[in-house]
Amino acid sequence: MLLEKQKISWFHASLTLLGSLVLLFIVAPLISMFLATPAEDIGSAAADPEVLSSIALTFKAAFFATIVSALAGVPLAYLLARKCFPGRSLVLAIIDLPVIIPHSAAGIALFGLIGRNSLLGRFFDNGLVGTTAGISIAMAFVSIPFLINSARNAFLSVDPRLENVARTLGASPVRVFFTISLPLALRGIVSGMILMWARGISEFGAVVIIAYHPMTTPVMVFQRFNDFGLKYARSVAVLLIVICVALFVALRLFSCRLKQQGDANA
Repeated sequence: MLLEKQKISWFHASLTLLGSLVLLFIVAPLISMFLATPAEDIGSAAADPEVLSSIALTFKAAFFATIVSALAGVPLAYLLARKCFPGRSLVLAIIDLPVIIPHSAAGIALFGLIGRNSLLGRFFDNGLVGTTAGISIAMAFVSIPFLINSARNAFLSVDPRLENVARTLGASPVRVFFTISLPLALRGIVSGMILMWARGISEFGAVVIIAYHPMTTPVMVFQRFNDFGLKYARSVAVLLIVICVALFVALRLFSCRLKQQGDANA
């Protein structure tokens, strides 16, 4: 028995060590960047109108990309969670394609879709390249799998018997969706929206093809690194990270509050 406990203890210690190395790998570069960036440099970046405009554009474009994608993505996630139909596996594979495709290649593909000489581009006069809408489209393309997959898993966690009981009592499918399925899956959907929003903010490869101007903050970091060097790029990067982390924590707390309310209602 003592030998068995020692084996378990060594096993847990090994897992802890490996896990700590992974966490260190994630945290160490960020800590190094923060320590190497003087507070006055961050203050200068925070007072730069160009930087603030870039951050506002980034968050606004990611927000619109997330909201518009949710309007179509959440119903699709519900359909995939509840229905088995021919080609379902193909649909799931297509949804994951943006994760596999290099994002610079995705930007080129989107350029052909929304550029000035495309059918969609002709509809919008000069196209959507170099516009906030174009940036949102690029962000949505690369990040929508996070929303759909999270929402689908959330709907899968909802017991179908609850929906069946409601239907036998006379509730319409629409009412069942909005009063049972959606509220019970809301926390997973919100988590997916947060992930999509965060992924959209960080996108560079597809966005830089669609819009070098106006600049999102990841593009600005790249531009300042190329033109002025590490010092000027690092302060903008740190400022963006601080804002993102603060908002991410606030949204996570909101998501946890939704879970607590859901548990209380259950």
